Amino acid sequence: MSTHEAPGQDEPVDPALAEAVEAAFDGVEPSDLDAAGAAPGQEAQTAEPDPLADAQAAAAQLTDDLARARADLYNLQQEYQGFVRRSREAAAGHRETGRASVVEALIPVLDEIALADQHGDLTGTFATTATKLESILGEKFGLTRFGEVGDVFDPTLHEALMATESEEVSEPTIALVLQPGYRLGDKVVRAARVQVANPA
Repeated sequence: MSTHEAPGQDEPVDPALAEAVEAAFDGVEPSDLDAAGAAPGQEAQTAEPDPLADAQAAAAQLTDDLARARADLYNLQQEYQGFVRRSREAAAGHRETGRASVVEALIPVLDEIALADQHGDLTGTFATTATKLESILGEKFGLTRFGEVGDVFDPTLHEALMATESEEVSEPTIALVLQPGYRLGDKVVRAARVQVANPA
């Protein structure tokens, strides 16, 4: 029977090999190995904080916060500029409305002045005051009177209260001004009330 055993069965350990293995571990204490079984000279892998990574993370967070703050500031500036623009537009509209209200309130006075002038009653200090009033309204408010006999009838400017036929005109023409019209800048405050002569 042979002393060589079949593979898979325990074989005798070579004494020379066993001595070599034991010699390799001479002087090594069990405490020299860390919990992970690291050999002497190998450093244990510990999870120590990385200052550079922490600083980079903090810088990224601050950059994000700054971007958000800038976006908020931009939105706030846009809202403020929109508010200022709307306020100016509203103020201009209020001024125009106020001017129109003043002029409309004074139109009956201007009508009385025009009637007095037609009848020759506009004299003395009353004439001076009336002239000054009309001058101020024209210069400060841009008020102008329109509607004269002989003007071509324009339905956007004139209101026809009466109409006649005439062979002397070739198109509808103002034959008589019953009440003058007033324009505030480009806006018609009151249309001129007139008698129109149509071609016969």
